[in-house]
Amino acid sequence: MFTDTVDPNGTSEFFFLWNRSHVYWRSGVWTGRVFAAVPEATNNVLFNQTYVETPAYRRVTDVLYDNATITRRVLDLTGQTKQYIWVPASLSWQFFWAAPTVQCDVYALCGGFGVCDQRGQPPCQCPAGFAPASEGDWTLSDWSGGCRRSSPLTCARNGSTTDGFLPLNNVKLPDDSVSFGAAQSEAECESACLKNCSCQAYTFSGGRCAVWHGEFRNLEQLHTDSGASSGSGMYLRLSESQLHDLRSADDKGKKVVRTLWLVLAIALAGVAALGVSLFLAWRILLARRRQRSMSSEKGSSLAVYSYGDLRAATKNFSERLGGGGFGSVYRGVLKQKHKGGSTTTTQVAVKKLEGLRQGDKQFRTEVSTLGHIQHVNLVRLLGFCSAGDEKMLVYEYMPNGSLDGYLFGGSSGSCPSWRERYEIMLGVARGLVYLHDGCRERIIHCDIKPENILLDAGMSPKIADFGMAKLVGRDFSRALTTMRGTIGYLAPEWISGQPISAKADVYSFGMVLFELVSGRRNSEGYGRRDSGSEVEPAAGSSAFFPVWAAGKVVEGEVGAVADPRLRGDVSEEELERACRVACWCIQDQEEHRPTMAQVVQALEGVVHVHAPPVPRRLQHLVSLT
Repeated sequence: MFTDTVDPNGTSEFFFLWNRSHVYWRSGVWTGRVFAAVPEATNNVLFNQTYVETPAYRRVTDVLYDNATITRRVLDLTGQTKQYIWVPASLSWQFFWAAPTVQCDVYALCGGFGVCDQRGQPPCQCPAGFAPASEGDWTLSDWSGGCRRSSPLTCARNGSTTDGFLPLNNVKLPDDSVSFGAAQSEAECESACLKNCSCQAYTFSGGRCAVWHGEFRNLEQLHTDSGASSGSGMYLRLSESQLHDLRSADDKGKKVVRTLWLVLAIALAGVAALGVSLFLAWRILLARRRQRSMSSEKGSSLAVYSYGDLRAATKNFSERLGGGGFGSVYRGVLKQKHKGGSTTTTQVAVKKLEGLRQGDKQFRTEVSTLGHIQHVNLVRLLGFCSAGDEKMLVYEYMPNGSLDGYLFGGSSGSCPSWRERYEIMLGVARGLVYLHDGCRERIIHCDIKPENILLDAGMSPKIADFGMAKLVGRDFSRALTTMRGTIGYLAPEWISGQPISAKADVYSFGMVLFELVSGRRNSEGYGRRDSGSEVEPAAGSSAFFPVWAAGKVVEGEVGAVADPRLRGDVSEEELERACRVACWCIQDQEEHRPTMAQVVQALEGVVHVHAPPVPRRLQHLVSLT
């Protein structure tokens, strides 16, 4: 039912087709380095990709950077291409990447009359009044046969019918409807559908009536966290008997529920008052204990916020500052009333955590531990919220945003000076030394990247999300799937399945050093071509920047690595020092990388940094490019 094919019209683009007729995913054209719609990070870690076009054929070649890596890619009956990596340590396949990323983006995944629900297990369901056309296929996760009616519609030749409609709320409508221009109201639209025996459903919105004849495909159930409707309403045609059965089942269920509630209310009436009293007393005692447990040494206590407090402070989470694999960050303003009647405000950043499976007690314990961790180069944790499934962290607000925006934003024309960059290098390194060696329990960040380095009012760097690895139990298997921008910073041991140590942070820091020096993303293709005072990527270049930079460092041409926007206004000694440190940090074997304490000593000039070797993996990349 699903096909992967190169564009028959001759462009350098791959299509996914349903039934060899409907395009539902496109790779984007070949840019000379990657396909435009495919995340670049999927190439940077595993293989070097090339596109070849001749009069006889068009094809893509993937050459693995490390011959020891085993990977497989399949187009399965869910209509997605999926890539897996073999992890020898666990003797299992690790999911790496899929296209389309969202399963419900696959056209007609659930077949005729099927409803795709991205949050459902399985994702395909049949609407009320329908059943799978083939139960056997559905048990094998093949939903392409769709759903069939449990009872037929009734429609006489003169158009009379006893059929009715079942509302389906908040759905993404199929795209193969037929407009019915004569209907001026929802009642007219419904009547027009009933009079046509082939009409299966209708919708009326914005003064427009649309109807569906025969099987419709690609109906999707939508969800919103706020509860507000984000989709449309659709009315599905059912027979009178089916609607009667549904209403009877609903009424019967409601009666049973009411009866059960009445019995339970009578049975529990005698103990309700006592239970409520005990519960309130216990809650008051527990709240006092929690407040005392959050208090620590002078100046390092955490505030406990309610969900309502943070929702009001962030104006219902309306101003999003950014996000990553573990949630989104919102700007907020907390108001505090004092005894004299005065009120002060504090700007904060509120991070809503997603997918956290910890219990309330464990979460509070871990956050309390993080509250004691304070360093000039770590973002300060001010408080938290734990209300049911909602778990949030409240941080101090950083007015200058992330290093990512400051270094790569480009829109404002700003260019950090060499002195600012070098101070950022030192600040981040010192913050990591504190996490690795200065805490009672070593903390491995596991996600060092420019997006997680924030800048305060004085442009001092502060590491954010330093406790996420601790909070999620270092379950970073999903880092390979959801945090796509992070893949370029992951050490090789993430892919090979080896245990993760503090040297994984060293590797990521080395990648950040290259970006601070060059002022460009490591994932960008790079080759030297002078254009005035600028250095631009050479046409057709696909070199991973650290490959090119490592070669220049080994050759002693470190000046070529510096950001051309600096126009040579750099300290040559510091530049060479930073480039050599970066090369040592990204060595393949973690035992060959320095500790963060040694990195600080090297950047401060306390110890001499010898010329580094080009990492074996990067040497292989050099040979390919």
